Amino acid sequence: MPRETPRAVRSGAVIKNAHGQAVDRIGGAIVSGRYAVGATLPAEPLLCGELGVSRTVVREAVKSLAAKGLLVAGPKVGTRVLPADSWNWFDPDVVAWQTSAGLTREFLRDLQELRRVIEPAAVRMAAERASAQEIAEIETAYAGMKHAVEHRGDYVAHDLKFHQGLLRAGGNRMMVQMSKAIGALLRTSFEVSTTLLDGPASSLPLHRAVLDAVIAQNPQRAERASLKLIDSAADDIEQVLASGRRLPWLRTAARKRPSR
Repeated sequence: MPRETPRAVRSGAVIKNAHGQAVDRIGGAIVSGRYAVGATLPAEPLLCGELGVSRTVVREAVKSLAAKGLLVAGPKVGTRVLPADSWNWFDPDVVAWQTSAGLTREFLRDLQELRRVIEPAAVRMAAERASAQEIAEIETAYAGMKHAVEHRGDYVAHDLKFHQGLLRAGGNRMMVQMSKAIGALLRTSFEVSTTLLDGPASSLPLHRAVLDAVIAQNPQRAERASLKLIDSAADDIEQVLASGRRLPWLRTAARKRPSR
């Protein structure tokens, strides 16, 4: 017979869940534009009533959102919404709220430009420094992508592992940290580009070219192959935008935290 869960643990789980829901509700409302830039959030009693939570939960949620750059709070100015330029775009929650509210051309442009700046340099370093174990992990991710194309699996999950593996293989500690921070952004890009019917299949040879150049320890070729892959993904995204089709919502929930 299973042991009874202690009351304190049960209540702590409830509080954590309430906090997470409050952060999601308020954060999503800000990103969607329900609360305009410069606007003051409703008074605490109103938020408590709307969210069905205590004042303590609301206050903690506001602190979390302030840490993400969405809000600023002060005794004289109240709790005000900050402009999007202040938001932490490397925060998975912020990315998830944006995808839920609707991906914009500006958001996707910024994302592709970021990739073009970071990834080719990281791949170049990977070709110079990757260990046998790191290459084996990237090979495994590529095999997962190939299997997903052939058997209708989760291509995006393996694609993300492929690109994050390359970022880690560069051996730069700051780049390794960045691979964690931009994971949700990368996944968003992959989700969009793979909505094309032949997107995953057509991208496989481009990924293989990057991997082969890294294995061959050829930095110049690896960098060129990475740029070609990123530019191809950008073309796919432009095709999706031009088609007018509905952009995908991020499949991985931001709070679970555990390509192209």
